[in-house]
Amino acid sequence: MQDVVVLGVGQSEFGKFPERSIAELGGAAARTAIADAGIDPGNLQAAFSSRVYEAMITSQTILKDLGVTGIEMVNVENACAGGSTAVRSLYKDIAAGYVDVGIAIGVESMTTSPVAGKLIPPDKYDLDGQMGLSMPVLFALQAKRLMETHGAKEEDFAQVSVKAHEFGALNPKAQYRKRFTVEEVLGSRMIADPITLLQCCPNTDGAAAVVLASADFARKYTEKPVRIAGSSLISGDYDFKRDDLTTMPLGVQAAAKAYEQAGIGPEDVDVVELHDAFATEELVHYEDLGLCPRGESVGLLRSGATSLGGRIPVNPSGGLLSLGHPLAASGVRIICELTDQLRGRAGDRQVPGATVGLAQMLGGAATGLDAGAASVHILTV
Repeated sequence: MQDVVVLGVGQSEFGKFPERSIAELGGAAARTAIADAGIDPGNLQAAFSSRVYEAMITSQTILKDLGVTGIEMVNVENACAGGSTAVRSLYKDIAAGYVDVGIAIGVESMTTSPVAGKLIPPDKYDLDGQMGLSMPVLFALQAKRLMETHGAKEEDFAQVSVKAHEFGALNPKAQYRKRFTVEEVLGSRMIADPITLLQCCPNTDGAAAVVLASADFARKYTEKPVRIAGSSLISGDYDFKRDDLTTMPLGVQAAAKAYEQAGIGPEDVDVVELHDAFATEELVHYEDLGLCPRGESVGLLRSGATSLGGRIPVNPSGGLLSLGHPLAASGVRIICELTDQLRGRAGDRQVPGATVGLAQMLGGAATGLDAGAASVHILTV
């Protein structure tokens, strides 16, 4: 296998843009990534794109307006992990030597989707979902368990949202650039006890893109490549095997595989971007990623270690809670954020001296499974 690097990144604004098409959103991100890479669109040899709603030939729809045709284009769907799946798919093709350079794109227009303005409904064949186990309910149950086993308080979950919005206020691409207090978060409308509205990510339109290349190809264009040192993608296992609501086994496995491939441990990570569709789940991911020992996630949050200036800042982009969550785009966007962090160009939210970043994304739910998919990428300079 050959080394794979991130050569260029691009992200559209995140927000509500019902007047903008998938081609416009995706094209903006792709053009920025290609320009950042310093290559011509005609250099691209492959494209992988992801989109959840009304998806059809997404790569072709976006790239034809950039003059890119006649190359291999693959379109994938893996719920919220779809963008990460597109990145990993391209990564594998380059690592195996099939192509030297390509682009991965994630895009979503939630305001024009069939679920615009609604809670994302379960699949009609998802028995658990049809019986009421929606995503907010699932994470609310997890939160209740954290309160019992870890001593978490409602104020701790609210603090995750406060932290996210502090970061988001520093990100010009964020959907919401407004700071909140713990009291304001707790005082927002109850969604699924103890989760309130401001502890839920918003519906978002947006796109992100990354240009990946072999290390040999990249040498012509950059002197400071960002290497993908570890990449993993794991599907969920049968739910009856799960005996602890305060962990997500597939997240643990995905992290372990990525750490092993990269030859590092969690103690080496400087900055993390992870799935925080609901504030409560961030505490679970702290432990699953090894950022702290089992049972100590609440203490890690309270210590300030995961805030800007702390030992291991988590979601300096603002995360899904503040930056927004265009489902299939988020898995690509977290690669963009970490690349900017490792290149030292993240502006006011820069983590000083960051050389190792970890990007984690979860996706999907189905009756009988603990989750749909989990992906972890480790980036280094």
